[in-house]
Amino acid sequence: MLALRLSLGAQPAVQVRRLLVTGASAGTGFLLLSALGHALTHPDPAASALRLAWCTAPLAATVYLAVAVARTDPATRPRPGLSAVGLGPVKLMAISAATTALSCLLGSALALLVFLQLRGDLTGMPLDGGAREFLAAGRPLPMPAALTLLALVPLSASAAAAVSLRPREPVTGAGRAARTYGRFGAYRRSPARESFGAYGRFGRQFGAAARGRRTAVEAPAEEQGGAPVEAAEATGAEAGDASPVAFHAVVPPPVPTAAPAGLPWGVAVLAVGLAVEALTSRTGTTGGPAAFLGLALTSLGLALVGPGLAHLCGRLLQAVRPGALRLLAGRVLMTEATRIGRPLGVVCAVVSAAYAMASLHDRDDPSAGPLVVLGVLLVAGCTVATLLTAAVEAKQAHADTTASLRRLGAPAGTLRRAAALRAVALLALFGPLTVAVAELSAWPLAG
Repeated sequence: MLALRLSLGAQPAVQVRRLLVTGASAGTGFLLLSALGHALTHPDPAASALRLAWCTAPLAATVYLAVAVARTDPATRPRPGLSAVGLGPVKLMAISAATTALSCLLGSALALLVFLQLRGDLTGMPLDGGAREFLAAGRPLPMPAALTLLALVPLSASAAAAVSLRPREPVTGAGRAARTYGRFGAYRRSPARESFGAYGRFGRQFGAAARGRRTAVEAPAEEQGGAPVEAAEATGAEAGDASPVAFHAVVPPPVPTAAPAGLPWGVAVLAVGLAVEALTSRTGTTGGPAAFLGLALTSLGLALVGPGLAHLCGRLLQAVRPGALRLLAGRVLMTEATRIGRPLGVVCAVVSAAYAMASLHDRDDPSAGPLVVLGVLLVAGCTVATLLTAAVEAKQAHADTTASLRRLGAPAGTLRRAAALRAVALLALFGPLTVAVAELSAWPLAG
């Protein structure tokens, strides 16, 4: 009941994202029911199993979108004071999983109603022609099997949302070896040791501590509409001035020094996939299981290299004497490389795989045409929607940095230009890569 009240009381943008999850769940459920109808009208179990296996791609894309929407849901985000009323991190995780399940259940119910309507079970007027092949019109529909297939999307999406949003707290009760002493006997968990010279330089920290106390005292005056923070005046960040010195001294976004770990593995998997596709083209087995294995490895490689390439884009933006605009765009892109790069790599993988599979369309089966179009639209739409949702999540993640820059007098146009610069840099790197991989993948499959 609480999950239903939170779902109904959400903002319009959140409701639109949930409706996207409902639509994707409805499309995936219809494809699953179509595979069941094809199995009822065709005695060949291998062909029916192949159709059911093709539904795994829309199912995975729907679950991926549902998890992304659950991560950006403001109703289930931990906030101060919620634990006092019994809404801790575990409870919020359960509410988010229940909300995701409700959205997917609504889509599954809609898919069942549409499927029964097209079969003629509700109005007695079934579709004719090639649609009867996957609707199994005139045959009794096994309702337990249909409900089992329709339950795949809600169960998978809610379980994935629960795993993604599970509370991640530091492990308590660490061993004695994990606890080390820092400066002057302070506990800390870092095993790095201090040199003797660090104790001699301890007096240098008094000035920094005094400045920190002064900023902490003056910060409430700024929040109440008083004078601006003196740190901005000390760095010369006046209205419209977003110099690199001010950016470094006042608003330093946290920047990861190391690239995401999936880049070498992604490049290796991508190379293996292209090699398998080239080998199948030389042996004359295009369209066989080996070709599809190579295409799957290629798509997986593109998805794995996404975060690393996004991190590389951030580094390239800051190369060769960067200004404030490139410095801001590059640092934010490096910080959000994993959050943005992973769905962007999935989008590139879907585009290249769809381009490569266009030559393998089964034109001899007229009933498969609408289902293929529906599957492609589902996968492409879910991946693009996931990318846009990840962009919203990234915007929410660095909202504090944006607010700090605006308090320092940075104009809104500068922030918009930085966002546009990040988008152009990502497009300039991922666009040619996607086209090249798509061409290399389509050439062996086309024979």
